[in-house]
Amino acid sequence: MKKIFILASLLSLLLFSCKNGENNQEGQNQQQAAAQQAEPEKKEEPKLAFNPDSLGAEPQFDIVTSMGTIRVKLYEDTPKHKKNFIRLAANKYYDGITFHRVINHFMIQTGDPYTRDYPDRADVFGTGGPGYTVPAEIKDEAGKTLHLHKKGALAAARKGDRANPEKASSGSQFYIVQDANACKQLDGDYTVFGETVSGLDIVDKIASVKTGAKDRPVTDIKIISILPVK
Repeated sequence: MKKIFILASLLSLLLFSCKNGENNQEGQNQQQAAAQQAEPEKKEEPKLAFNPDSLGAEPQFDIVTSMGTIRVKLYEDTPKHKKNFIRLAANKYYDGITFHRVINHFMIQTGDPYTRDYPDRADVFGTGGPGYTVPAEIKDEAGKTLHLHKKGALAAARKGDRANPEKASSGSQFYIVQDANACKQLDGDYTVFGETVSGLDIVDKIASVKTGAKDRPVTDIKIISILPVK
């Protein structure tokens, strides 16, 4: 009888230990699951197309489009616009964006991410951007206009004076002058931050395409990439 009692006690103790071990393991599993849920997912940093810090004072970029390549140079004396353009290009921001406004004998405009992200929403083209503006860099400290709208000038688009009296530039939209005489009226009102080095024939080619409502090209003209010239 005593042996039976001892065996029963040992069996009870063994069952308790197993059960307790199961509970501990289950508790550990629950703690690990909770810890994993509590940890924020680590997002991979997007790989830059190039190192922005490796460029010179007035870097040149190839704007590769579906109609050819336009090479531009950024001005050193418009540092805010230069830095912004470089950062966006390094992050591949412009890849896939289209020229949404083209006016022959005037200029060609691009840089709106809505043209890539919402291709069926032509009604909003021209209103998109990265969510910020760039302070105007139109005049020097003496009040003299830094750069004029010559043929091939690279300039920042912006909202009109009524909504934007400071003439702050769009965070991403820019235009390239095709006709200097037609764009002369814009001198001193828009920041010109670069110029076309080569590819003026491509500018003319894009400017001459057939357009529809709101001067949008009937056939999309896309930016494939914007990369620094090595």
